[in-house]
Amino acid sequence: MSKQKVHKWRRWFFLLLGVNVLALACIAILIFWPVSETEEPDPADHHTQLRSEFVVRTTKQNLDQLINAYLEKLLKGDGHQYHVSLDKDVELAGELPVFSTTVPLSVHLEPIVQKNGDITLKQKSISIGKLALPNKKIMEYLEKYLPMPEWVTVNPAEEEIYVAVTDMDIKSNFHISVKQIDLEADNIAFNIEVPYRSLGIKQAAYNAQ
Repeated sequence: MSKQKVHKWRRWFFLLLGVNVLALACIAILIFWPVSETEEPDPADHHTQLRSEFVVRTTKQNLDQLINAYLEKLLKGDGHQYHVSLDKDVELAGELPVFSTTVPLSVHLEPIVQKNGDITLKQKSISIGKLALPNKKIMEYLEKYLPMPEWVTVNPAEEEIYVAVTDMDIKSNFHISVKQIDLEADNIAFNIEVPYRSLGIKQAAYNAQ
């Protein structure tokens, strides 16, 4: 290989490396930017604040890993463990205490995106070992024994789980909502709203530009 080609290859290599480093730096700034010490805005003022909105797309595999990493931290030291798998639907699998023992639990759920960006997981099928129990009774056991984040509600009467994504406590004050979930096409999208105030940009200063 001639010196000219080697020089050209190195130039393109360092250019691509620089672009990747810059992209990672931008993402890190958005995630770890310190929260402004101004007063917390009133929830009713959410839609009146100046903000920028981004659409972030991901895959089932990436979201699967994120969910289970969160659950691992949530369930640390707890006696009841479970995990979530994303395939053609959402599967919640674990163990439930029944009659002084534990039995395997498997719940298949269909995710439905709500207008406000939350998710309803409608139960498609459910089993608890070889026990023949009504679906609602199994959901009651699930609600009682499996720890859930504060923004997740199990509704045995409707045989569904409500995931209030918009109520998640994000330290950076970002607002997250679900835009689309198509598990068959492996197409998952979130809206992420970044208030200018979170970046230390005051509304009055922005309006003065």
